[in-house]
Amino acid sequence: MSTVVVRYRPKDDQADENQRLVEAVYEELAATQPEGLSYTTMRLADGSFVHIADVDGDHNPLRENAAFAAFQEGIVERCGEGQAPNPQEATLVGSYRPPQ
Repeated sequence: MSTVVVRYRPKDDQADENQRLVEAVYEELAATQPEGLSYTTMRLADGSFVHIADVDGDHNPLRENAAFAAFQEGIVERCGEGQAPNPQEATLVGSYRPPQ
């Protein structure tokens, strides 16, 4: 499994549009339910977004997601200077979920 974390900050006037594009990705994921993917997106109080993708194996289902392609198109232009996406490989140090 590989984990990638991406953080970026859209321009203030682009943040809602960015969120709309991200929500479309989740709508398509709900419809297609690809295997081997765990994906989370958060919008932080400072206006930045964080995406966390866990992918099993070499096949990344996001590459086949049309809404994800639409989201990626123009992402650099939607971001402020020096705030463009910065994807980084990540290693899990710990995780907690209380028993249910």
